[in-house]
Amino acid sequence: METKHNQLIFHSMASRWNTLAIDIDIARKLGFDGLETSGAKIAAFLEAGFSEAELRERLADLFLPGIGFLIDVERQGERRHDMLREAEDLCRLAVTAGARGIEAITGPLDLRAFEPEAAGRYRKLYRGLIDLPDAEQSALTAENLGAVADIAASHGLIVYLEALSWTPLSSMDAQLRVIERCKRDNVRLMVDFWHAYTAGDTPERIAQLDKDLIYGVHLCDSLPYAGGIPNEAVLRDVPTGGGALDLKSWVDAVKATGYRGWWSCELFCRRQHQDNSYAVARELKILMERLILDQPRQFSDDE
Repeated sequence: METKHNQLIFHSMASRWNTLAIDIDIARKLGFDGLETSGAKIAAFLEAGFSEAELRERLADLFLPGIGFLIDVERQGERRHDMLREAEDLCRLAVTAGARGIEAITGPLDLRAFEPEAAGRYRKLYRGLIDLPDAEQSALTAENLGAVADIAASHGLIVYLEALSWTPLSSMDAQLRVIERCKRDNVRLMVDFWHAYTAGDTPERIAQLDKDLIYGVHLCDSLPYAGGIPNEAVLRDVPTGGGALDLKSWVDAVKATGYRGWWSCELFCRRQHQDNSYAVARELKILMERLILDQPRQFSDDE
């Protein structure tokens, strides 16, 4: 299964409020190739009294490309020590579950950090590196990412970076600069359609990526975005395939790079989170099969 091209992966966010056991059952019964889940769901399973052996038995024959997520990877000072400890914990959960990697994401997560005069209004709010010049942000983030990658390498794991679109360094170019500066062989890039779209990237930019840097793809949608700070809770509250993105163009752009790895159906639609998770997952898989397993259109150098 690990060598199969274009693996279709069920993402635990598609059934956000379900247990890990239900997510596993959905993935297996509907014929997904694997599961992308969170460290929180794995930890909750183990903390409830299930053994590591029982966890691996439940996950047998499912490909786990990675688990999420390590937040605010750019943290400094004492927060940096906390971040590295969290990275170690997440790596241990990944190894226990048989996952191949961990996801690291940039911050700050709280949108209030980007409001005018936020530093004075929210004195205890984490603001990350947003007050620093871009070059310094890149350097510090790359240094932290390298430290996380070293921890992951000691466990035989990949680290895949996903920059949230409302945070600094969110463009593909900025992320690639961080990865290049990091200089670790086990660091890769996550392509998330929503984050790319709201960060200002296009399918044409995605088509220019090095396929060997792409670790995975989050196939997802968005409501129309007119600019400003993108509000994920609002803009991603839409069924995949029912939003503003021309998903076929985004899929074909990824495939134009030569990428043939895994695709995960991340979902933030509140209505679908409260619906029948099996029915939602079935529709997602049908959509993924139609979009991903068909032949892509060609991107010319002029596009």
